[in-house]
Amino acid sequence: MSQFLEVLEHYDPSGEEIAFRYPPEGSAEVKFGAQLVVHEAQEAVFYRDGRALDVFGPGRHTLTTQNVPVLTKVLALPFGFTSPFRVQVVFVSKRTFLDQKWGTREPVVFRDRELGVVRLRAFGTYAYRIRDARTFVNTVVGSLGQFDTERLADFYRDMIVARLNDLLGESLTSILDLPAHYDELAQLAKARLVEDFGKYGVDLSDFYVNSVTPPDEVLARLDERASMGAVGDLAAYTRFKAAVAMGDAARADGQAGGGASGGLGLGLGAGFGVQMAGALAEAMRAGAAGGGGAAAPAGV
Repeated sequence: MSQFLEVLEHYDPSGEEIAFRYPPEGSAEVKFGAQLVVHEAQEAVFYRDGRALDVFGPGRHTLTTQNVPVLTKVLALPFGFTSPFRVQVVFVSKRTFLDQKWGTREPVVFRDRELGVVRLRAFGTYAYRIRDARTFVNTVVGSLGQFDTERLADFYRDMIVARLNDLLGESLTSILDLPAHYDELAQLAKARLVEDFGKYGVDLSDFYVNSVTPPDEVLARLDERASMGAVGDLAAYTRFKAAVAMGDAARADGQAGGGASGGLGLGLGAGFGVQMAGALAEAMRAGAAGGGGAAAPAGV
């Protein structure tokens, strides 16, 4: 349903709105002499019959045959025409949207040279602004009455994660090296994403990688591996894990019942002690042969 308007204006109190179509549904009837008010950090894209005819910057614009020449030509209007005609105006925010969050919906697979296949979650922030309002409205907003930062975050999330996933495979061999590469990853990702954002009329101002982390169980493995640092290499860590698993099984069986079951638990516990001592001795011999004189971990 048409609305007859003499002033076209829009203000966003939330600060999260990127584009707003006026009116949100249908079209408005205006005539030459009506006022179009565009606020600072806004642009207004003027539409007629679904076509973007002109873009207005900040200020108060009186619609005349002189300042909307394209519309005048489309409608074949004579000079001084005053009858109403139907239009839509899309107000687009030109401010920089800061601290926008991105992150993986699900863990992504990464092949680590030391840990094998692990799943990683990644999170960060970015900032952007609309460079070309007409392109942005035509390619992203479409016929929506309102478009905010949350919608755009959904639009770009998968794109960001895909680019970062490619970079992890190309530039990183182990998650143990990650903390030293956050800035490098962010710079490389931004360089690739600039073009992806740009084709929709958006400038990517900043891009940051805040964290890339494996699941908790992988972090626990890394903590255990760190505790083996005084013992030796990865082979020693593997033997240590096997010994711990045997000890856990022995304790579980010992607690499950008494009598023969308890004796079995004690037997396995003793076996665990022998296995552990052997693993540590072998690791220490390997360390000594390699030039190290490392001590056994505290508490063993």
